[in-house]
Amino acid sequence: MQIETRTEATLNFIYKKSAKSVICARSNPMRHFPVTALLPAIFGASVLASPAPVPDDGPTITVTVAPTIPSNAPQFVDDNLFTSAILNSTNFFRSEQNATAVTYNETLADFASNYLDHDDCAFQHSGGPYGENIAIGCSDASGCVEAWGDERSEYDYNNPGFSEATGHFTQLVWKNTTTVGCGRRLCGNSSWFLVCEYWPRGNVIGEFGEEVGRQVNGTGSGAAALNPAATWQLAFGVFASLLLAYL
Repeated sequence: MQIETRTEATLNFIYKKSAKSVICARSNPMRHFPVTALLPAIFGASVLASPAPVPDDGPTITVTVAPTIPSNAPQFVDDNLFTSAILNSTNFFRSEQNATAVTYNETLADFASNYLDHDDCAFQHSGGPYGENIAIGCSDASGCVEAWGDERSEYDYNNPGFSEATGHFTQLVWKNTTTVGCGRRLCGNSSWFLVCEYWPRGNVIGEFGEEVGRQVNGTGSGAAALNPAATWQLAFGVFASLLLAYL
């Protein structure tokens, strides 16, 4: 039997169990020198004339241990960094989807924090009066918002509407939303639970076509890809610039 454990630090521990000895890989070979190697010198070579066969190695089991989320992540433990991370990452996606920037609202943040204080780390929505996005297990606050925003790659702008796969994204960039406030809580030693509240709330049935704009900046899904005419105009402009520089 071989067991291999891998972590983010690539720490491997492999052992082989046989009838004679236990050998730990990646260690001092003299430290684990088999006692059986000294027997011929003490009792004569005949002692080991017919050694017991070493059984074949069994299947290899690989265990991957996920890295724990640092409990002292700056964006979660520092209030100013937390607020800035939420606003910067939220408004980044809103600007790319042609929505105006939101401001931070302490009333919304207090609601989210109060919910987390009484939630006991059960990963579920609060059912409150605001729009709401939740996430758990992110290494920092920006990473949570980015995960929500990246759902846009699954959104169908030609058939706008709500879906479980893109609901965080549509709330994040909902044009009518003007404020956001968030709370966070460390659950155990490995997971930060983030809750963000939005007002006015988004994901209103029947309004997705007007409220979720196509992507106008950056790269990715939506309107980021240039149509053939725009691509030709861009290529012609670059060619003209190079020609003038040459002349």
